[in-house]
Amino acid sequence: MVDAHSAFTSNGEGVHTGEGEPLARRDTSRRSRPVDRAGGDVLGDLAALAVRSGQAARPDRRRRPTIVGLGGTTRPESASLRALETVLRSMAAAGAETVLLGSVDIDLPMYVPDQVERTPAARRLVAEIARADAVVIATPGYHGGVSGLVKNALDYLEDLRDAPRPYLDGRAVGLIVCADGPQTAGTTLAALRSSVHALRGWPTPLGVSIDTSTAPFGAGGEVLDRRAASHLETLTDQVMGFTYAWSQVI
Repeated sequence: MVDAHSAFTSNGEGVHTGEGEPLARRDTSRRSRPVDRAGGDVLGDLAALAVRSGQAARPDRRRRPTIVGLGGTTRPESASLRALETVLRSMAAAGAETVLLGSVDIDLPMYVPDQVERTPAARRLVAEIARADAVVIATPGYHGGVSGLVKNALDYLEDLRDAPRPYLDGRAVGLIVCADGPQTAGTTLAALRSSVHALRGWPTPLGVSIDTSTAPFGAGGEVLDRRAASHLETLTDQVMGFTYAWSQVI
């Protein structure tokens, strides 16, 4: 995948912009910031929003983004898990720290809001999302909706309601649905997008639906469906682009 943003190429000293100089050495004055058509300071507006939402710059904040992938099914040849792994590999190659929470990691007890005790796996899920800069969610389409496995994992994010960044606040969220046919894929993608909105996440403009009526992935995990490959690449670019831009003001 081509890193369209040239944002995450590192020489071992930190993140580079692809223009030959580290971010830390770049001119961050107002005249270097993008300006919208109305003459406003785009990054300045984002910075103001970050301050209002409690996300002002912190000295311990890493420039390298952490992106968590969540989803899959319990089937050995899970297409949604393959899609998730494909996207995370591309993001890692572009410089992100990636974390995969697959079916084994999210096979949790049913979420009970009033229950104080949490399993180690549930605590890990909440902790990884809490530190994430972006999230990618991949689910099969089951009867026109999100699988119970994935939906239950998302329900656990209620434990982040009082966190400094509650739920999925301020995070780009890439969505992937694998289904046998376009109708189920479409309704599942809409349902997943609604859940992410409710969790205050920012779904990327492109949500990827993959038709599993023919095998979209090879035995080695390679993407055989050219349309799916193109859409997964676009999703990667959108998540990485948003995360990189947002990281400049928090």
